Amino acid sequence: VQLQASGGGLVQAGGSLRLACVASGSILQIADMGWYRQAPGKQRNLVARISRGGSMYYEDSVRGRFTISRDNAKKTIYLQMNGLKPEDTAVYYCHAPSIMLRSSEIETDVWGRGTQVTVSS
Repeated sequence: VQLQASGGGLVQAGGSLRLACVASGSILQIADMGWYRQAPGKQRNLVARISRGGSMYYEDSVRGRFTISRDNAKKTIYLQMNGLKPEDTAVYYCHAPSIMLRSSEIETDVWGRGTQVTVSS
């Protein structure tokens, strides 16, 4: 099982980016999925999370600017980031706490490799 994140880049303050994270492998079902970010010298923190049914959570600093969504059929989540600020600069990681495989096994704590987002002032 792999999570592959894409869509990062360099953008000016006020700009937008859309991240995508695709899950691949012999997957039956994924429950919650989320986006985390880690700035240099700082902890990795949760940015947004979405349940299989579409319930969403946002960290306070991104609420109203970022939108998380998912396409269950494509095993993909997205993070639309608008109104980007320099303090949003970080490596963004997608995460799934648990993934049910077709073998009925469960993979836990699955992380993608991360995609760099840099916001210039």
